[in-house]
Amino acid sequence: MEASRSEAIVLGAMDYRESDRIVTLFTLQHGKVRGVAKGAKRSMRRFGGALEPFARLGVELVVREGLSSLRGADIVSLYPRIRADLLKIALAGYAVEISDRFLPDGAPSPRLFRLLAAYLEHLEQGEARAADRRFFEANFLNILGYRLALDRCAACGEELSPEAARRIGTGGAVLCGACGRVGTPVGPGTVRLLTLCLGTGRFGAVTFPPAALREAGELLDGAISAHLARPLNSLAFLRQIETEPLDAARTRRPVVQEETN
Repeated sequence: MEASRSEAIVLGAMDYRESDRIVTLFTLQHGKVRGVAKGAKRSMRRFGGALEPFARLGVELVVREGLSSLRGADIVSLYPRIRADLLKIALAGYAVEISDRFLPDGAPSPRLFRLLAAYLEHLEQGEARAADRRFFEANFLNILGYRLALDRCAACGEELSPEAARRIGTGGAVLCGACGRVGTPVGPGTVRLLTLCLGTGRFGAVTFPPAALREAGELLDGAISAHLARPLNSLAFLRQIETEPLDAARTRRPVVQEETN
């Protein structure tokens, strides 16, 4: 089979045998691909430190069912500013892990590839803002067909006006005031901002006040966890970093975790 070229983002990598690595790539042309990079631990000419989580690459692949073959990789960006900041590492690691966990093998998704690439570039060039993480999540779910249902009660189906009372139900479901007698309220401002997130493609365009950020966060966390069989490893790490004092978090030694299975 002939090798093909593709843009790719590294979702994860792990050592395999004596000198090889198994790499999970999100490619623009082929979707998610798992491949063997033979001799990657000793071949600086072909791989040269490129197979790092969330690196953006140009790769040469022989795509097969099961494990593909990674013949070579050229670095587009290793995102050095992300790798120098522990909070940015945690956010980038979270973004690539949910991409890995949600994406099926071999199903191209150019919109999702562009969203992930834009988020990594935004983290590289700007600040690590919680609002941008929520912007990424809202659009991530939308592209995959799990769009947040903000204008209709998930229990009774009642259409909800912009000012109607809403509460967060199980799995991030939005409930009307009658069906959702318990749970965190979702204010009209939060609904408006989440709707705005789905209507613009530009990171940094939407800013959440603290209360709206908390409500949006609980809603999105629930919606994402509802589609996962097990918790995200990167989310626990991200929450640990977010709760540490800023100076302590920024001065800890940055570590990018690799795949463990």
